Amino acid sequence: MADEQNINATENLSEVLQVRRDKLAALCAAGNDPFVKTKYDVDSNSEEIKADFDKFENQTVSLAGRIMSRRIMGKASFAGLRDGAGDIQLYVSRDDAGEEDYAAFKKWDIGDIIGIKGFVFKTRTGEITVHVKHIELLAKSLLPLPEKFHGLKDTDTRYRQRYVDLIVNPEVRDTFIKRSQIIREIRDYLDSKGFLEVDTPILLPLEIGAAARPFKTHHNTLDMDMYLRIETELYLKRLIVGGMDKVYEVGRIFRNEGMDTKHNPEFTTIELYQAFTDYRGIMNLVEDLYKTLASKICGAMKITYQGAEIDMGNWERLTMVEAVKKYSGCDYYSWDSDEAARKCAKDKGVEVPENATKGIVLAELFDAFVEDKLIQPTFIYDYPVENSPLAKRKPEDPAFTERFEYFINATEFGNAFSELNDPIDQKERFEKQVAAKHAADPNSTSEVDYDYITALEYGLPPTGGLGFGLDRLVMLLTDSPSIRDVLLFPTMKPLDN
Repeated sequence: MADEQNINATENLSEVLQVRRDKLAALCAAGNDPFVKTKYDVDSNSEEIKADFDKFENQTVSLAGRIMSRRIMGKASFAGLRDGAGDIQLYVSRDDAGEEDYAAFKKWDIGDIIGIKGFVFKTRTGEITVHVKHIELLAKSLLPLPEKFHGLKDTDTRYRQRYVDLIVNPEVRDTFIKRSQIIREIRDYLDSKGFLEVDTPILLPLEIGAAARPFKTHHNTLDMDMYLRIETELYLKRLIVGGMDKVYEVGRIFRNEGMDTKHNPEFTTIELYQAFTDYRGIMNLVEDLYKTLASKICGAMKITYQGAEIDMGNWERLTMVEAVKKYSGCDYYSWDSDEAARKCAKDKGVEVPENATKGIVLAELFDAFVEDKLIQPTFIYDYPVENSPLAKRKPEDPAFTERFEYFINATEFGNAFSELNDPIDQKERFEKQVAAKHAADPNSTSEVDYDYITALEYGLPPTGGLGFGLDRLVMLLTDSPSIRDVLLFPTMKPLDN
């Protein structure tokens, strides 16, 4: 019998599907329906056997997994088994497995799920193998896997059918194992610093005034529209008001916006808030956290991302004013008016609104000249107040806020503030923000979160806050080019049929 993985590419797929269904019908007619089995006792896996052969040599093991390859050789055959840990070779013979079971095995297909018992040995070529004494079919695969030597390469199919992607591309599984490790290490780090993990609402009663567009739904019992959250910030800071001085949340976020290699409509953020510290304290925490993750996940401070070497052990710190001057030559402090700032932007070929203030011009110049230069880890801090509605003003220069973002490989990875805790100032900023949204879109349902203002009126202590995208961090630490490569089930437009 020819190896099924060598099915001629021109063979009609419907005929292949029919063959598998006919095999299933024959099994059921013989009283061997593979789908009635409810469990199979497993005591080992492929990787632990290969990692400690001396311990397992000549020992009986019980494994279960999927047939990934097969080489039939008369009275004996070799097969490749893939379980949840990896791959291992099987040696199946008629004399050991029994004539009936061996005959059944030869009729099974690539992709079928089986259970085996046997002892561990090495072949003459030195390959660790399980000599099968008992074999049984646990589930029938009715669809063929992609051809062995080409695998599943089409990215659209991989994202839509992640289950097949995980079966045939082991490195994909490694990425998601590492994603779980990253989350665990972040939790361990924050827990060790005295932070408490909490959960906050996903369904919100109002559309807050922030720039991101939310998803809207309707609660039937309450007969009210509700919105999926676009951040976890305001509820976490309510907890700081309540006396929970260090809190964080690993939270799923939803934004009804564009999609590209760095954006998906639903994604995961980690937000944390610490009472009695400021943005510089949070800056130190971020640097230490990322160094810890690089060491534990990648085993080194210097990592490679898409061909670029990134030194996670070396972080530069620049104010936005310093960064713009460094990369564009424009000096914020040389502008004596908003008009002078707009002229500087025009001279540099950067379009800004006719009424742009110095702060807005500075941010536009940063976008135009600076961000794409920030390959190595860099903190950019002291942002203009115009684009930082939740950050505290700098006491020595109220035109700026105590805010930073950090960049790696020309991509923004996180955002942090010394949190604004003046309820009067916060109320004014929120109301201006909402008014601007209504002016831009008369149909906007954006509202001010006055309950949050009430919380601030009870007293928010000086607080440092941070939010960063987990998915982008996983991309960096797994050298993945797209956010869809690190989401098990990314959002996809449905196929026509």
